[in-house]
Amino acid sequence: MTDTPESSGFLERGGAWVLIQFVLMAAVIVLAVVFHGDWTRGLVIAAGLVLFVAGGGFGIAGVAALGRNRTAFPQPREGSELVQRGIYARVRHPLYTSVMLASLGWALIWQSWPAFFPALALIPFFHCKARREERWLREKFPGYADYEKRVPRFLPRLRPPSPPT
Repeated sequence: MTDTPESSGFLERGGAWVLIQFVLMAAVIVLAVVFHGDWTRGLVIAAGLVLFVAGGGFGIAGVAALGRNRTAFPQPREGSELVQRGIYARVRHPLYTSVMLASLGWALIWQSWPAFFPALALIPFFHCKARREERWLREKFPGYADYEKRVPRFLPRLRPPSPPT
């Protein structure tokens, strides 16, 4: 039997990334609720709501575009396709963007400095996780290198790139 993403073990598919992500996300949620602020900074709460809602939008758009290709692991599923439609035409990792924005928003909504630190830690974490995932994607999909050149990793460009002439 060949060692495919579906048949390989938890760690070989990137399970350590999944566990670390879970711990950081849980820390943001729990620390915000336990060590929340005094609810007197309306602008901070408003900024948090904007980030939280934007994160939700990236997440919904990402899940809708990925369909059956979605997996918690950074290694792509066996039989998956390279998705370049929907939000993936503008951002390579909208689900990571979703978690980063929503986590920062959550910490701000609750005005929780203890939650803000693991929310910030998600930024370099997802940068590293995305780099590992992209190595697997380049191995699996020959067109991924061109896709990487066209589409930014986490945040869309304010103006779409000009079509090639």
